[in-house]
Amino acid sequence: MSATCHVDRFVLDNLPPADLMPDFVNLDRLGYPEMLNATVELVDRHVSEGRGDRPALLAPGGVRWTYGDLARTIDRMANVLTQKLGLVPGARVLLRSANNPTKVALYMAIIKAGGIVVATMPLLRSRELVQILDKAKIGLVLSDAALGEEMEKATDLAAERPRVVTWSGTAGGELGALLEGASDRFEAAPTRADDPCLLGFTSGTTGLPKATIHYQRDLLVICDCYAKEILQANEDDVFIGSPPLAFTFGLGGLVLFPFRVGASAVLLEKAGPADLAKAIGEYKATISFTAPTAYRAILSKLDEYDLSSLRKCVSAGETLPKPTFDAWHEATGIKLMDGIGATEMLHIFIAAREDEIRPGATGKPVPGYEAKIVDFEGNEMPRGTSGRLAVRGPIGCRYLADERQRVYVEKGWNVTGDTYVEDEDGYFWFQARNDDMIVSAGYNIAGPEVEAALLSHPAVMETGVVGAPDPERGHVVRAYVVLAEGYEDTPALAKDLQDHVKRELAPYKYPRQIVFVDGLPKTQSGKMQRFALRRQAEEEAQRQGENA
Repeated sequence: MSATCHVDRFVLDNLPPADLMPDFVNLDRLGYPEMLNATVELVDRHVSEGRGDRPALLAPGGVRWTYGDLARTIDRMANVLTQKLGLVPGARVLLRSANNPTKVALYMAIIKAGGIVVATMPLLRSRELVQILDKAKIGLVLSDAALGEEMEKATDLAAERPRVVTWSGTAGGELGALLEGASDRFEAAPTRADDPCLLGFTSGTTGLPKATIHYQRDLLVICDCYAKEILQANEDDVFIGSPPLAFTFGLGGLVLFPFRVGASAVLLEKAGPADLAKAIGEYKATISFTAPTAYRAILSKLDEYDLSSLRKCVSAGETLPKPTFDAWHEATGIKLMDGIGATEMLHIFIAAREDEIRPGATGKPVPGYEAKIVDFEGNEMPRGTSGRLAVRGPIGCRYLADERQRVYVEKGWNVTGDTYVEDEDGYFWFQARNDDMIVSAGYNIAGPEVEAALLSHPAVMETGVVGAPDPERGHVVRAYVVLAEGYEDTPALAKDLQDHVKRELAPYKYPRQIVFVDGLPKTQSGKMQRFALRRQAEEEAQRQGENA
């Protein structure tokens, strides 16, 4: 291999040791060269091959950037980064913004210049940001001015204060001033295919967040495996969705996948279910990426929106309940494409093509990936037996200087923390996150299974099911329920929901406790925070015990 161009070797020097690295399989079939720059492949290639006039990015306010516009903007930004802000290959740059064209251009510019992107969720607070600043040893921050307050607090607390450059609108403000007069020609850094270009921070529930290291080639792997083989998008598609770009589900669905085929993407700073549904009609979007809860919310007011342009809908971020799949298919004629991915693996690694979807199942390993079910010693389990999901492929987990690498990677396989069953046909069926299994009076009960049963009742808009401490049974099943419009939280309805679950599932799985709530705790990427519900249930049980 050629020597790395990384002048700043911090990330390279903090990769996991060789004996803790996952196995990388099926890389040869992808045929990537030794030297590779992802921005050149994803953006510049379209311009050099005569597609520079095709639309790349669309956004509210009439923003429309062609691939040529985007390439020139990226090069101007790369010149500013290297000549005025001192970026050297291998250095980390923190990006802080909602989804917008400027953020995407900066993302691609950092990578083209050989830097390493650290994108963050817009809603993170200073206490969370400072952990990222210190863990990744950030020297430069690029932030939307609207998010400056928390960023300033974080930099005041950081072990080493980074330089902060802000922008407003489409690269106005301080960044806009730096861009004035910058050349729109920049020669890409001579990066290797296995040079790091992205640190994806996990939204961990406890302890310090983990930083996952991804290479230049990884940005293409997910396009050439999942997007090409499963999604099968083309250059005429218009991508849209709700995930923040800091959430790698969003990075793939709203940037990498469309750019790989020369399609266009709609970027929404506000992308709640109503905003997303409205924008689908306005932009004639054809491929949507969002979470199951958003599809379910859109369903409740489907007659208010024009979704006729959609041809594919991808669901990820949390398990897709079969009632949601069925309801969406019945209302739109479109089969929701479920998938499981992980920040550690960058994107989806188990899914199914539309014509191979088995409702309720996540799917089969994406071409290039392998999966199996293992016990707690790492031994492969027979088909039909629930156990831990282990996967490997062209991408694998590489934590930055983190002992937890030993937990995620076992014998070369990435152990995702999910309980699954593989059926006789090779389909994988989600049971629970390994910490979502409720043990009640000796029975193992998967919370998501109870959630799916509740969601098939017309009164239930959303639900989160966890184990609540109980002196007799150890734990009992507790369901936090958000009601659909037109229903009232009465004892009679609670009993009706319990009876409904008893009809849908084995009776011992029914929720002995129903708690009606106005909303459920979620991460900024839209995932339900079951750990927060578990903590709430534990605190309530403790208070009841003290008052007894």
